[in-house]
Amino acid sequence: MQTKFMLSAFAAAAAFGAVGLSAGAQAGTLQDVQSAGVLKCGINTGIPGFAFTDDAGTWQGFDVAYCRALAAAVLGDSDKIEFVNLTGNQRFPALASGEIDVLSRNTTWTFSRDVDLGFTFLGVNYYDGQGFIGRRSLGIGSATELDGASVCIQTGTTTELNLADFFRVNGMDFEPVPIETNEEARTAYLAERCDVYTTDASGLAATKSAFDDPDAHIVFPEIVSKEPLGPLVRQGDDEWADIGRWTLNVLINAEELGVTQANVEQLAAGTDNPEINRMLGSEGEFGELLGLSGDWAVAAIKAGGNYGEIFERFVGTGTPLGLQRGLNALWTSGGLIYAPPLR
Repeated sequence: MQTKFMLSAFAAAAAFGAVGLSAGAQAGTLQDVQSAGVLKCGINTGIPGFAFTDDAGTWQGFDVAYCRALAAAVLGDSDKIEFVNLTGNQRFPALASGEIDVLSRNTTWTFSRDVDLGFTFLGVNYYDGQGFIGRRSLGIGSATELDGASVCIQTGTTTELNLADFFRVNGMDFEPVPIETNEEARTAYLAERCDVYTTDASGLAATKSAFDDPDAHIVFPEIVSKEPLGPLVRQGDDEWADIGRWTLNVLINAEELGVTQANVEQLAAGTDNPEINRMLGSEGEFGELLGLSGDWAVAAIKAGGNYGEIFERFVGTGTPLGLQRGLNALWTSGGLIYAPPLR
């Protein structure tokens, strides 16, 4: 009888604990954001194509567009955002402390950041790799010829370690010139405080696009690392992570399914495609499962379009960056961009 009582008490305590955990999970970031009526999004201090201000002083860009989609999904308004500009050194403390709700700032998914720092990456929204840019007047055409070069390098980034590894593997020496922001790197490089600048290839394209004479500079062909970039949140709030992850997945699936900023409201009325219907809310209760309204995905897509539209608008071939889709094409077009289905 005593054993039976102890088991019953344990079961009751476990059930109470489960209820408590559920209540705790519900009282998380989603509720904080909805109570505040604003999403706090950490972005870069400024990089063409990815995070920049337009003529009206409004933040725009590839990384910014994700924040706007998330704000639309959660708050029903893509403008209900407080953008927080963060350097490489500032970004992780800001996320860990709760200063921001999500970080959408060209951040590489690595083991230590995922496991040791206690963050949850929501997926990859840009596959990148580290490269080098230098003046043509150096008279070289390869990063393997940079022995003894001075290199501008952003602190607090994976590029520091990648740089050391690349020069070590190739038996070369270098002089690091530490900088904090992309603008500081641009200024230092153009002032010839360093021979070359190294960062993600997308960042090099952005930097070069802002030069007065871009043809005087060369991006060397070597890509020396894997840089899967994507948004991230704090570990421990699975509900918020699910919302952030599936907002990104919706933008990707929308491109694959032909759902655009222009037609999303029309398609939300119902189609012959059940996956579109599930995504846009005319079938199923996927919004409710996330704690959101049924039209959350419609709002996210309407904020700035699908993944492909966002890519082309801010960094694609028709922009000063002129980036090809490459690895960032959909899987159906030979790229790596792929999202799980809504089912």
